[in-house]
Amino acid sequence: MGVVSGIVVYFCIWWTVLFAVLPWGVRQPDTPETGVVGAPVNPNLKRKALATTIISAIIWGIVQLMFYYDVVDFRAMGDAVQY
Repeated sequence: MGVVSGIVVYFCIWWTVLFAVLPWGVRQPDTPETGVVGAPVNPNLKRKALATTIISAIIWGIVQLMFYYDVVDFRAMGDAVQY
């Protein structure tokens, strides 16, 4: 996998993991203000971005190893697709 492909794969993994991590630790206020009923008390976005980056790096590393050792032959999968 080339550098650009690796960056694109990491970017896709990062956004997917972000949407999985966003609900972690969300608390609603006891008495919500008018108009902001769904707003969390403290979203902790920096901590969630850090967790997303770490988890994404681990998943990306696994994908890289699978590509390098041909655990799953991605090229054969691409060649098998009929247009």
